[in-house]
Amino acid sequence: MNAKELRQKDEAALKAEVKELQKAHFNLRMQKATQQLNNTSQLRMTRRAIARAKTILAEKKAAAK
Repeated sequence: MNAKELRQKDEAALKAEVKELQKAHFNLRMQKATQQLNNTSQLRMTRRAIARAKTILAEKKAAAK
């Protein structure tokens, strides 16, 4: 999901998105540890998606003050 789509969501939806992405990242790490992960670039993409969502969440919190 790109930043434009994330900015259209409210805070609760962004928090849910972050949790979902963190679960996905955990599952990918477990697959990598058990050598079942073929495309290791998914780890990087998921990590960056989490950072993107957290950044937009912080922007929304700062704008609310």
